[in-house]
Amino acid sequence: MRGPPLPASRGDVSQSVASTLRYATPLAVSPCAGEKADPYGDDLQLALYMLYELHYRGFIEAADEREWDPGLLALRRSLESRFTQALRRDVPADLSAAEALEAIMLEPVGHDDTSVSHHLQRDGELWQIQEYAALRSLYHLKEADPHAWVIPRLYGRAKAAMVAVEFDEFGAGREDEIHARLFADLMADLGLHTEYGYYVDAAPAEALATVNLMSLLGLHRALRGALVGHFAAVEVTSSPGSRRLAEAMRRVGAGAAAQRFYDEHVEADAVHEQVVRRDVVGGLLESEPELDADVAFGVQATGFLEDRLAAVLLSAWQQHRSALRPRLSMVPGRMA
Repeated sequence: MRGPPLPASRGDVSQSVASTLRYATPLAVSPCAGEKADPYGDDLQLALYMLYELHYRGFIEAADEREWDPGLLALRRSLESRFTQALRRDVPADLSAAEALEAIMLEPVGHDDTSVSHHLQRDGELWQIQEYAALRSLYHLKEADPHAWVIPRLYGRAKAAMVAVEFDEFGAGREDEIHARLFADLMADLGLHTEYGYYVDAAPAEALATVNLMSLLGLHRALRGALVGHFAAVEVTSSPGSRRLAEAMRRVGAGAAAQRFYDEHVEADAVHEQVVRRDVVGGLLESEPELDADVAFGVQATGFLEDRLAAVLLSAWQQHRSALRPRLSMVPGRMA
């Protein structure tokens, strides 16, 4: 399967990565370029995204051999270190894994003005729902793939439970039930392009960071506890959030496929949440209790980056402007 085209660069680092991938030329920046880059900025996050995508579907212009190019790997390490150091600095380290999970299980009383799903359920317009789906497609069109990297790093109860949940995410043996396929159907109902990676150029750095976090945690065995924490955070928050998004889809008259994706997650993730907390997290910490702080970090880093993205989206929408960069061409009620 062919990958997407390379995205437009956003600075010296991402330009150098794109040029190296396209022309197989040496990097124009030092492998240590990440040391001075904004850890949450467009240039670093896009460069990381491109480097990580080499481990998924790659790019049309990039040879498969670039996946293990030593210069690109050295640069990736520098960018990852900068990103990870910023997260370690900005994410609290004062909770246990159990406390971190308990904190995100508490639903706010009344409306949450900082929540994208609450906004879309209550006030979201069709174009805002389209923008949200476009940005989420960077993950949902490869849903569950980053988390699959943890499977060979688990064993016993944690491994069995993780495989069971991933089996559901991948359609339980049915191609038409794979969650990534269901999201593509949702996008088609909303008038969006369904090609993998189509909306990368429209994604602000905050959206890229949420996807990069999964790849960062998945590609490093040492961060397996944090990846389990990330997975747990996603599953714990998915069911109530999906319920609100399903209601938003119905309220704006989105099609049946758009509604079905979130309806499916309301039911499935309510079960997954129990399995992940009890058996994946519980099984991991039973065998490797020293990973408790890493699991908590994964939970809290997920929330931290999601909050940053929510702030960008809600700020733009409250001013009745697009949150995409650059704004995509629109037609009434649809996105071209």
